[in-house]
Amino acid sequence: MELTLLGTGAPAGLPRPDCPCAACATALGADARAATALLVDGALLLDLTLGAAFAAARAGRSLSGVRQVLLSHPHEGPAVEVPAGLPQPGRVPDGRELASLTGHRVRAVAMDAPGTGYAVTGPEGQRLLYLPPGGAPAGLEEGGAAGEPYDMVLLDVVGRPDALARLRAVGAVGPTTDVLAVHLDHDVPPGAELRRRLAAAGARAVPDGTTLAVGAYQSMRDVPDVPRRTLVLGGARSGKSVEAERRLEAFPDVLYVATGGTRGGDTEWAARVAAHRERRPGSWRTSETCDLVPLLKDDGPPLLVDCLSLWLTDAMDAVGAWDDAEWADGGERALRERVRELTDAVRETRRVVVAVSNEVGSGIVPATASGRRYRDELGRLNAAFAGECEQVLLVVAGQALVLRG
Repeated sequence: MELTLLGTGAPAGLPRPDCPCAACATALGADARAATALLVDGALLLDLTLGAAFAAARAGRSLSGVRQVLLSHPHEGPAVEVPAGLPQPGRVPDGRELASLTGHRVRAVAMDAPGTGYAVTGPEGQRLLYLPPGGAPAGLEEGGAAGEPYDMVLLDVVGRPDALARLRAVGAVGPTTDVLAVHLDHDVPPGAELRRRLAAAGARAVPDGTTLAVGAYQSMRDVPDVPRRTLVLGGARSGKSVEAERRLEAFPDVLYVATGGTRGGDTEWAARVAAHRERRPGSWRTSETCDLVPLLKDDGPPLLVDCLSLWLTDAMDAVGAWDDAEWADGGERALRERVRELTDAVRETRRVVVAVSNEVGSGIVPATASGRRYRDELGRLNAAFAGECEQVLLVVAGQALVLRG
């Protein structure tokens, strides 16, 4: 089954008409995207958009062989004119299946937002799933209708990462599923930043006009490689926790490991904790602990550790690191052993791990000996932990800089 992406952008396109934002200003060349429309085997058109015939011509395709046009979502603005020779567009009722004259089977998938998803099975058995903008499946049987992962899934990865998490949770998206981001809008700067964010979710984007063979993804060399261990560094209010959470929001059943505790009576701390909880997907679980080594040694869902800075505070409390005499009389050695145990566990873990830590040492030298000790030990911990990670990021003013990976 062959798929040509006539457009990959949001319904308004990218750049949006008359929008002065930075993302729209830089959406040029290959990063400019028409509204999403898909041509399947030259016979099935999913979503009819303005200029579809010209888009097909630019991609070296023709719409003359289209026998079925299906719409996935309500279209705002003036009605789109149907090019001469094309059948009138329609929508398949949720849960119903359409048998095309071309040999394709199309099943309508109910969504949790206005619109319809389409599961398409080609004449030779390849399967793709296409979801409308802003939508996630309202309910999916495990592995889709065929009981196994789709070969290709096209959805709004940026706007609805939870949709991808739902598909993974039921086995509809597996390791060999080609996940393509469509309905791309101006929420994320195009180019390198978009590619970085999509790769963290195990997805990718392609330029308008790209033709792909459904089911040939396994043999491709540009498969997004989701890092198993990632360290996200940053200063206070840099956006490091948001970046860490974003990296796992397309995956189900994440265990959020909060190392800061509850701090009874501290209302400001309680407000911070509440803000973090409100951001997390409802499917995530939370564990408030600094005992990270057993979690890293166990099998299970991805871990998000926030943060190593507070883990270090707890470890230094435990070894008496704040007292000079205790530090000299075995405290330093005990802390080094705790850090070694943690980094050894990171090296050996088979879980996906994203850890957050504060980047320190670039500002004013702390006025106290204990403050300088903490700064130095956190710098050592960050370096040791980073040494065991496939990817290390530094977040500055909400912008993630890739240091490794």
